[in-house]
Amino acid sequence: MNAKDFIANRSLNIPKSAIHEMTRLSQQYKNVAFLSWAKPTTGTPSHINEAAIKAIQDGKTSGYSTTSGLIELRESIVEKLWRDNRIQASADEIIVSIGAVEALTASIMAVINPGDEVIIPTPAYSTHIRQVEMAGGVNKLVPCIENEQFRPDIDGIKAAITDKTKAIFFSSPNNPTGAVYSKEAIEAIAKMSIEHNLLVITDEAYEYFTFDGKSHISIASLEGMKERTISVFTFTKSYAMTGWRIGYLHAPKSIAEEITKMHIPMAICAPSVSQYAAIAALKGPQDCIQTFHSHYEAARNLMCERLDRLSHVFDYQKPEGAYLMFPKLIIPEGKDSFAFAKQMLDDIQVSATPGVAFRGESHLRLSFCVPEDMINTAFDRMEKYFK
Repeated sequence: MNAKDFIANRSLNIPKSAIHEMTRLSQQYKNVAFLSWAKPTTGTPSHINEAAIKAIQDGKTSGYSTTSGLIELRESIVEKLWRDNRIQASADEIIVSIGAVEALTASIMAVINPGDEVIIPTPAYSTHIRQVEMAGGVNKLVPCIENEQFRPDIDGIKAAITDKTKAIFFSSPNNPTGAVYSKEAIEAIAKMSIEHNLLVITDEAYEYFTFDGKSHISIASLEGMKERTISVFTFTKSYAMTGWRIGYLHAPKSIAEEITKMHIPMAICAPSVSQYAAIAALKGPQDCIQTFHSHYEAARNLMCERLDRLSHVFDYQKPEGAYLMFPKLIIPEGKDSFAFAKQMLDDIQVSATPGVAFRGESHLRLSFCVPEDMINTAFDRMEKYFK
């Protein structure tokens, strides 16, 4: 009997992750210049590490926390949501999760029935698309307007709404494009969701990293939206805590209670040690965020300068946020982004993520959360390769 006979269709129908496949392929080479990893390389700030060590030494981390998370952490999150996001919350509306991904997965499983339609502006983070598929939902993918900084197509979103539409699901600042949704776009999505009685699910992982005078707006802060929004955040990006796997969500209490039912079989609770680290992140000095911001902005500008020198190969929109950009390949071979990325890895050991993973074929995702010498090494190799 074939082993695949034992595998559920929901798994068989989901293709391998192009993101993780490129990581796997990269392991066969030495001295790879990685522009494919959307993870900070700056390291977690020392005061956060020290708080976790103290929690271990004090014997606080050997057991489970409450399912929704430590009350001290949830109360700190409530303060942060009001201070930074203008979302008025209470501790019983917060669930601490294993990163943003688990929060989003539990949320989708709690609110999406098989056959429900979910509108996702694209390019989009590949995991968002898969989460809807896992729940049996139907993705309605609406392309953004690329030559306008990947602006969400509000008319396209309106046209995609049917009597089966349950939710609109988006990230801003966006992964992979770095687009930051404007106040006008956020207000338009809010208006649509109210008019059509839709839920909104947001991934706000890159909330602190916007550039060129752009501001991040949490849609749940708008009038009438807190009651119909699941807002997901993470410590991963803000505090360079990728490996700690710690995030959280805010939702109306009645929805949060249902999400908890999904959260328990997925996680029971977030790791206790990571929760103590997260408390220190929120209560400790916040200057690390500005330090990271300055680094990412400088790295973005450097990457744009290097892309300008490869204008015969790439066209791009300057990202307004996050630490990612999504240049378009303008040579014929670039129509297949996975083949292009693999060839570049094989030939010059530069690792990039193929755009097909984000429903953005003929693009590559490049991360600039890496040291500047890594960016220069990668582009030095590309300049010689594409001359």
